[in-house]
Amino acid sequence: MYLPDSTVFYHRRKILDKTKLLSTLCYMNIAIGSDHRGVELKKSIKKFLKSKKIKVQDFGPDNAKSCDYPDFGFKVAQEVAKKNFERGILICNSGIGMSIVANKVTGIRAALCLNEKFAESSRQHNDANILVLSAEFVPEELASKIIDVWLNTKFEGERHQLRLDKIKSWEDRWIEKEQYKQELKRWQQEARKWQSKAWRR
Repeated sequence: MYLPDSTVFYHRRKILDKTKLLSTLCYMNIAIGSDHRGVELKKSIKKFLKSKKIKVQDFGPDNAKSCDYPDFGFKVAQEVAKKNFERGILICNSGIGMSIVANKVTGIRAALCLNEKFAESSRQHNDANILVLSAEFVPEELASKIIDVWLNTKFEGERHQLRLDKIKSWEDRWIEKEQYKQELKRWQQEARKWQSKAWRR
């Protein structure tokens, strides 16, 4: 009985994996946003994503009038954190501002990628759920290549997951601390109300 060699099996498996991945991408929802400096690159990226049959929702802005990047960065980051979208893409002039904004939101792992290797590493090692691009340093053609790699690269897990778990533990501690502060503030306000009522008597 003839059995194909391991090379044939390997290539067949790679084709099946790629087909499965492309099928998954077709159902992916991407949230995208920028500042005024990133509007033109954003238009190009939206066309690229739609050509790949990927759904994309633009959270603004829709023109190049001067605006503040946190207004749009937080919108996209919050939508991804709430899991309304599988991934997000943010663009500003350098990419640094949007990176800072997005990573302030709990559950977000935003990565500024200036080349394809950055994009690959951000997915393999960091499970980045938001890609940040620089309008000044990343031309349209390169942006498409970066996005393609970023969307098609899987998270490796294992030791990398242990590191992400440590990040999450810090986030959880911060949330607990903030919840405690809010609860304490609420009880202090209640106490002042009762004191005020007691003094009136």
